[in-house]
Amino acid sequence: MNPPSPHPADLTVDGTGLLCVTLLLRLRARIAGAAPGTVVHVIATDPAAPLDLPAWCHMTGHHYLGPVPSDPGRPVYALRLSADARPTRADAPWHPAAADPRR
Repeated sequence: MNPPSPHPADLTVDGTGLLCVTLLLRLRARIAGAAPGTVVHVIATDPAAPLDLPAWCHMTGHHYLGPVPSDPGRPVYALRLSADARPTRADAPWHPAAADPRR
């Protein structure tokens, strides 16, 4: 039995079997409208996830909390949503959103 997570999930995004590109699309859609401070657990079997998720959090301003104890073969990572997160493109969440030209 695994120890409980020090960061219990408010929201879980299941990315089992998805490559990080698709996982980030799903993650971005699921967290849209979620409150700052929400803890998100991301189930990610893509071997690149331990690198891509912290990088995405760094780019957006969300807080990467690290791996969560889970069942073997079911890697789970936690992040906390930030109030001042930087937006990303809906069709490419690994890119920052373009600045509004009207500003």
